[in-house]
Parts: sequence; C-alpha cells; structure tokens
Amino acid sequence: MKKFLLGAVSLIALGMAPAMAADLPMQSYTKAPAMIPAAYDWSGFYLGLNGGWGSTHKCWDENTGLGGAFLATDGCHDATGGVAGGQLGYRFQSGSWVFGFDLQGDWADLRGNSTSLLIGAPITNRSRIDGFGLFTGQIGYAFNTALLYVKGGAAVVADRFDGFNTATNAIFDTTSGTNRWGGTVGVGLEWAFVPNWSAAVEYDHMFLGTGTLDFANTAGVFTREDRIRQDADLVTVRVNYRWGGPVIAKY
Repeated sequence: MKKFLLGAVSLIALGMAPAMAADLPMQSYTKAPAMIPAAYDWSGFYLGLNGGWGSTHKCWDENTGLGGAFLATDGCHDATGGVAGGQLGYRFQSGSWVFGFDLQGDWADLRGNSTSLLIGAPITNRSRIDGFGLFTGQIGYAFNTALLYVKGGAAVVADRFDGFNTATNAIFDTTSGTNRWGGTVGVGLEWAFVPNWSAAVEYDHMFLGTGTLDFANTAGVFTREDRIRQDADLVTVRVNYRWGGPVIAKY
C-alpha cells in the first residue's frame, strides 16, 4: 500500500509540473545599456612637426641718407615660399575650455623682389625670410576629440635684404642680416585621431612693423638707407604627440 501511495503522489506531481510552469510569468531579459564614450582630455605636453606655406609683404621707403628724412617710396613686393619646423607646448583642460602655450621655430624660404623705383632698372630690391619663431599663448574650446583654438604673442623673423643688378648678375648693395621682432595672432583646428596623436591646420599673421636699415656696396661704402615695412601670413599643417596628461576625463 505504501508503495502504491508513493507512486500515485509521483504521478500527480509529474502531471501538475507542466501546468504550474505554464502559470509562471515569463522572465524578461533586458539588454545592458550602451556605455557613453568618455570625453577626450587635451591636457599634457606635446611635441610635433609642421610644414606649409608663407607670404610676406614688404614696402621699401628710401631716406635721403644716413639718418635722413623720408625721400620717396622705392616699391613693394611679396616674398613667398615654403616653411617647415617644429613646435613644443603644454595644455590644461578645464571643462570644455583648454589653455596653454606654444613655442614654434621654422626654417623658411620666402623670397621676392621688385625693380627699385628710385634707382631704376636693372637694380631690383630683393628680400627673403630665412626663418621665424613664434612664442604664443593659447585659448581653445574642445568638442571631445576636436579642438578649436586661438593664439597670440610674440614673433621674430630672420630677414635678408639686398639690391641686385640683373644686368651684371651681381649684388649692388646689401644690409647685414637682421632679426626683427613683432606680434602674432592665429587660429587653428586640431583633431585627435588616436589617443596621443593629433593633427591640426593653423593660420598665423605676423605684425612686423617698420625697420630702418643701412645698405653698403661690396666695398663697404654706404649707399642708401631704407625704411622697410612688412607683415607675414602663414598656413601650416601640424602633427603633435601628447604625453603627461590623462587620455580621458574623470567623472
């Protein structure tokens, strides 16, 4: 009898199990929420290379002589060419705002000439910039891996000037090379394409003012004194490697 009762209970339990399972509510499964990408942080030191194109506009005004008064305009011309160099800087990010400084030094080959309006042909006034340096502060606004920034500060250029005789293919007179200081402003757009590497396109304008220079012939004899006004424009592509700062912002 005991075995009969145990068997009956087992059969009843087996018959009720599917019905009980059918009465249980179905378990729902939800997909885990997607992770929100962390914001890129531009903080840290960076070192990079740059290259591009430059143009400088120069106007020559001749004086009556050494220390003399203005005589007449001697002509204007543009000196254009390529530039290449490097930069070093540091940035600190607070929220979406980015602050920093940038030091840039470039080799340059900006050359141009025009016929002297006072001496006349075949004498041409020639000028070139052999190099320049920019010492600037930066303020930018970050859109995650994109950074729009403005910059401003001091600029210095290595100038060279001479008068050239196109008939004899010889230098008529020249002035010793000079470094001219001025100011600069610029704007750039930078994009981080991997965590520590970024690329930028940058435009800079240099205000270089007016300088008074004495010219002499190959024998060292004074020939003229010119006041030369100039400014310059630069467009460069920059590639930077950043270190010393977090890759992503902390929340």
